[in-house]
Amino acid sequence: MEFAVIMATSHDSWKVARRAEELGFDTAWFEDSQMVAADPFVVMAAAAMNTSRIRLGTGVCIPSNRIPPVTANMLATLNSLAPGRIDWGVGTGFSGRRAMGLPAIGLDHLRRYIEAVNGLVARDTVEWSFQGRPRKIRFLNPERDLFNTDDPIAVHVAAGGPRARTLTAETGSHWIAIYAGDAQARADARAMDEAYRAAGRDPADFRKTAFVFGSAIRDGETYDSPRVRAQAGPTAIMVMHNLMERQYGDLGTGGIADEAMLAAYQAMYDAYEPADARYLTLHRGHALFLREDEEPLVSGEFIRQVSCSGTVDELADRVRGLADAGFNAVSFLVLPHLADALDDWARVMERVRR
Repeated sequence: MEFAVIMATSHDSWKVARRAEELGFDTAWFEDSQMVAADPFVVMAAAAMNTSRIRLGTGVCIPSNRIPPVTANMLATLNSLAPGRIDWGVGTGFSGRRAMGLPAIGLDHLRRYIEAVNGLVARDTVEWSFQGRPRKIRFLNPERDLFNTDDPIAVHVAAGGPRARTLTAETGSHWIAIYAGDAQARADARAMDEAYRAAGRDPADFRKTAFVFGSAIRDGETYDSPRVRAQAGPTAIMVMHNLMERQYGDLGTGGIADEAMLAAYQAMYDAYEPADARYLTLHRGHALFLREDEEPLVSGEFIRQVSCSGTVDELADRVRGLADAGFNAVSFLVLPHLADALDDWARVMERVRR
């Protein structure tokens, strides 16, 4: 089992990556959400220059944020700073899109984007449409020592549904899934393996990473303790962020039983101004902190229900369950203002590796 951290990116998240390397983690992922957090590529560059072993990845890159030649250039440049250590995580978008009032991109767009970036990194000539006109493009000076297109850059697709899993397999990509409970994880891992086989690929050749959002509960703490709320609350409340924007479909975060909480959040959401841009308030603090209006709604029981939180031993058991389900990598969330959570996740990693 490989262990990783995913960060809501801050300008100094490279320090967390450096510490994660010291603790023995395998990968550090950096969120891509331009209206919410810092730019992942800038911070990954700093991390690349301050680490020597740990892999560095976008967790995950949103195609509409950057045109394919720019993304390919950024990845190749990072690959010069950390040769062979770059992971390109890519997906259709959640807060990176919704925080601007936009839905996720379509899967056809995602496929074309992956193919274009992969082709450019492979030094191929690719056709790409810009401003409504198709153009043939390629790196013009790849033989010069300007950036690195020699060492491989691993591609990981965040895929939650059957069509997205098919795309992942057909593009020969590794897989990222959001952990939403043991049963769901097992079902998703089986479905992903089936997609790989249907595409004529061996599932054993690919990394299957579970992104885990929650908190370790230390001695004397409960699910409602302030530190646990601060660590697990911001991602738990994303369930509500998703449910308020039903026009974009369900990302699989629904299914909560607390109808009173849902009604209370709905009334709060309906009062956000301006009415034509409620997303400006809804996504403030997204995966970073609980807003003042959200604090009273988030109970310890809610955190227990919708996050992956528990004692170190309980979390280690969940990780072993992920391994049994077919995952070979797990990534834990670290928030910028709660970097000491990294030490908790390290203890979980140590328990599993014993």
